[in-house]
Amino acid sequence: MSLFPMFLKLQDRPCLVVGAGAIGEGKIQTLLEAGALVCVVAPRATRRLQELAAIGAINWLRRKFTPADLDGKSLVIAATSSPSVNDLVFRESQKRHVLCNAVDDPPNCDFFYGAVVRRGDLQIAISTNGKSPAFAQRLRELLEQQFGPEFAEKVDDLGVAREKLFRSKTKPSLRKQLLHRMARQLPLGGAK
Repeated sequence: MSLFPMFLKLQDRPCLVVGAGAIGEGKIQTLLEAGALVCVVAPRATRRLQELAAIGAINWLRRKFTPADLDGKSLVIAATSSPSVNDLVFRESQKRHVLCNAVDDPPNCDFFYGAVVRRGDLQIAISTNGKSPAFAQRLRELLEQQFGPEFAEKVDDLGVAREKLFRSKTKPSLRKQLLHRMARQLPLGGAK
């Protein structure tokens, strides 16, 4: 099976995480960073998640999962230590056409978390189609060395130049040439 690679806008979209342990906490953090509206269902939660619930950053339902928890959600993460609960979450999400990721259970996933290098707006995602997250992590580490923190500013500079060109009266064909020339001039391999 081939995966469809994409970057998904989750700003203000309702997302569900079932499970509030250490694994769930990490998944919740990435959803919050993407601007998602996060609802968490779990009888217990880590201290950090309790704090996030106390300040209203997440909606924590202190109980076990019920299928109705999926209503109106854009996606769900099943992050419990119970394979049977994760399987139930996946099966119920399929019935409702809600995208689901059951952590460390590829057959019960509609999507996988990639290993990601983040440098500001530059994101490089790596996937092995769920076959070797360890290899994806190794590649991420190599790319983190190649693309240092300075790339965040370089991408910002390219964005400013792009905006100026789009505001100008430059012909689209010339604008495209200029944008590609600027991108080619950007040194790769960690060179500053």
